[in-house]
Amino acid sequence: MRELEIAKSELQKKGYLDLPVDVRLDLFAEIERLKKEKNAIVLAHYYQEPDIQDVADYIGDSLGLSQQAAKTDADIIVFAGVHFMAETAKILSPQKKVLLPDLKAGCSLADSAPPELFRKFKEKHPDHLVISYINCSAGIKALSDIICTSSNAEKIIESVPKDQPIIFAPDRNLGAYLAKKTGRDMLLWNGACMVHEIFSLEKITKLKIRHPKAKVIAHPECEAAVLEIADYIGSTTGLLKFSQKDDAQEYIVVTETGILHQMQKENPGKTFIPAPPNNACACNDCPHMKLNTLEKLYLCMEYEQPEITMNEQLRIAAKKPIERMLEISAQYGL
Repeated sequence: MRELEIAKSELQKKGYLDLPVDVRLDLFAEIERLKKEKNAIVLAHYYQEPDIQDVADYIGDSLGLSQQAAKTDADIIVFAGVHFMAETAKILSPQKKVLLPDLKAGCSLADSAPPELFRKFKEKHPDHLVISYINCSAGIKALSDIICTSSNAEKIIESVPKDQPIIFAPDRNLGAYLAKKTGRDMLLWNGACMVHEIFSLEKITKLKIRHPKAKVIAHPECEAAVLEIADYIGSTTGLLKFSQKDDAQEYIVVTETGILHQMQKENPGKTFIPAPPNNACACNDCPHMKLNTLEKLYLCMEYEQPEITMNEQLRIAAKKPIERMLEISAQYGL
């Protein structure tokens, strides 16, 4: 018990319960037991490590995860993802306990838009409607009119009258891609995702030469030069579905490597090649997503810590633009 008290006291500093886990434990079986005992659901993003994806009740991208969080009847939502995703689940389901295996699982894109700076930026353009990508903090959501994901962003922009000026935040690459696709002149906040910005056009081009039959499939958070050589651009779910329906046998995948696990499971006969970054590190792995481990997931379910809590006024303000997104998505059958 003393170990547990120490771990709880260090939770804010470390971000997770730093407790030993018996190596003889079958963590898959233990997590299944805890789900049943506590009426808990595990939601996992496609960028999580394969073991976490395999133990999850639902695996998806930001839109799918938001929809699941909004409709689940579980008492506890365990979010294997990053902080803004667990925060979104709490915004939508305040009566439920929302757990995140590691509080330090942040997001470089969300961090690139500090709410106070964004508030000042917004005040300079009072006639603009704010559409924010879901990869942002509750503070940015509260300053937004509509939230979007990469799955529904195009439809959400098209739902806004053509003469209505738009601020798009926080991802400049996704914003530029959407401006090109929709023909809308949008004011872009200057934020970006560290993983998607680091892909090397030169190395992808060399890969294409080595694999001439491979199709390049890319997430729209990538830089414009990379998107220009892509055979298909889409959300994480969009990339997965394309790989299932398309008849090519090889793909160069330009997004976080976690999605390859599902691609290989769904397409056992196909080859998926992760696009290389422009340096020697494994920067096509999101260091924040990969902070979650099966051990941390088990501990957070066992002891119901760390828990996501939120100021109620902020939660209500952040909920409105998410609900607007879910309404528009439902109208388009997304």
